[in-house]
Amino acid sequence: MRSERRGRRPAAAVAGAALCAILAAGCGIRTTSVPVDAGPAPSRVPCEMPAQDATAQPRQSISAEIYLICNSQLVTVDRTVQVQEAKSDRITVAAALLAELSKEPPGPERQAGFSTDVPESLRVSGPRAGDPKGALRLSEQPEDLTAEALAQIVCTYTGSEPLVQDGTVMLGGPGKYAPRGYLCTAETKASPKAVPTLGAVRLS
Repeated sequence: MRSERRGRRPAAAVAGAALCAILAAGCGIRTTSVPVDAGPAPSRVPCEMPAQDATAQPRQSISAEIYLICNSQLVTVDRTVQVQEAKSDRITVAAALLAELSKEPPGPERQAGFSTDVPESLRVSGPRAGDPKGALRLSEQPEDLTAEALAQIVCTYTGSEPLVQDGTVMLGGPGKYAPRGYLCTAETKASPKAVPTLGAVRLS
């Protein structure tokens, strides 16, 4: 009896190994003796850009932050803005910032979820006769822009010292309407569809 049991054990072991091989083949599993490192699971953080290398800025340029739309909010991204004059005036700065806002974000920013609502055709100019000294005139009425586009412009301009007065940005359009004062608040950044307005400025 003992000899029969001893003979059955190797046979059972061989049968078990064969069964495991069949099951592995049926499941599409390939055995390997080489360890495989699959690496970390892929991750993607929206609205975050990798830190850029600090390099010397080109001449006639300024560092600035502009506001783009991401995840239905306003989020800042860094830009090196080209200006046409070594000592730029406020209109030059306003035009350069507006040009950056109207550009389609580059590939990495688009992949991170950034977009812009500012039209490429939009232009900015200085005040007219009778306007407040710090007013800016857009080529479209501010209220005719989408709320997101207007919020982008207001918050970007508010971050530039030459373009803001007492925390507000004075914007008008091509018509005879008086320019209005706009605020960039925490609520504006969180919900750019609602841009706080201080009202029209009485023209002299």
